[in-house]
Amino acid sequence: MPLDLTPLWISLKTSLLATIITFFLGIAAAYWMLGYRGKGKSLIEGIFVSPLILPPTVVGFLLLMFFGKYGPAGQFLDKFNFSIVFNWYGAAIAATVVSFPLMYRTALGAFEQIDQNLLLVAKTLGASQWTMFWRIMLPLSLPGVLAGTTLAFARALGEFGATLMLAGNIPGQTQTMPLAIYFAVEAGDNNEAWLWS
Repeated sequence: MPLDLTPLWISLKTSLLATIITFFLGIAAAYWMLGYRGKGKSLIEGIFVSPLILPPTVVGFLLLMFFGKYGPAGQFLDKFNFSIVFNWYGAAIAATVVSFPLMYRTALGAFEQIDQNLLLVAKTLGASQWTMFWRIMLPLSLPGVLAGTTLAFARALGEFGATLMLAGNIPGQTQTMPLAIYFAVEAGDNNEAWLWS
């Protein structure tokens, strides 16, 4: 019987989509928080990193309540006859949410390492915020941003709990490699579990 590789393809598809989304969201959030001095900075920071601290099943449950049939996003998407729950998009959203803190924290750390004098000189020479970001900040923080991207991809690829809660374990549709490992072990098929591991 030929080996079913759909868990590999679903894992790669969801992880790549999650990494692309996380890349842009993480950099935007890090850039925003770098200059944010308003009230509630600690609270916002706590919300941004909470998926890293909370158990993945709790994150999955919260996503299910948000995207489920009676959740705010679920009711909105239902108007367009679309559902995130038990769909590979749900797996990608779960992977995005759990990998976001790694990208955000790494990008923020990289931005904080930049010598502020370089930005001040650029500002006095008339550079706009956009120019300073693209010509100074991003090139100087590139190693950190790439490290964050790699961490985010690895975390998205290994996501289990939130994916199971939001997307379920539907072979050929939402079953990622971590889910395939778990259910192979549960079924007593150690060879398949070893293969996916």
